[in-house]
Amino acid sequence: MIRKSITLLAGLALAFTLAACGGAKNENTTPAPDNTNQGTNGGGAATANAETIYKQNCVSCHGQNLEGVLPGNTNLQKVGGKLTRDQILTKIQNGGNGMPAFKSTLKADQIDALSDWLAAKK
Repeated sequence: MIRKSITLLAGLALAFTLAACGGAKNENTTPAPDNTNQGTNGGGAATANAETIYKQNCVSCHGQNLEGVLPGNTNLQKVGGKLTRDQILTKIQNGGNGMPAFKSTLKADQIDALSDWLAAKK
């Protein structure tokens, strides 16, 4: 009886963790505007687009203020001072260390805009 309860709780915890990290697309989510990137660290539409992409795909794990919500979730507040833009882009595309890959979820221009925006966080 106790073994079944522990197994059930572990399964529920795993399901909650996977659901909270945004690995699956939510069909009720309005897609991010398809604005093209305005250049490295560009402002205006690219920045607004990157913030929208972040809120729709990253906030559940990395937090509203880029602080990292759960233990093990990377704090992104100064990620641009630690990683290059290309390293950030690769991480978003391929995931790793618990982060899901987004190359099948986001368009290339969305990943570019998000990478530029995060690279400016120093």
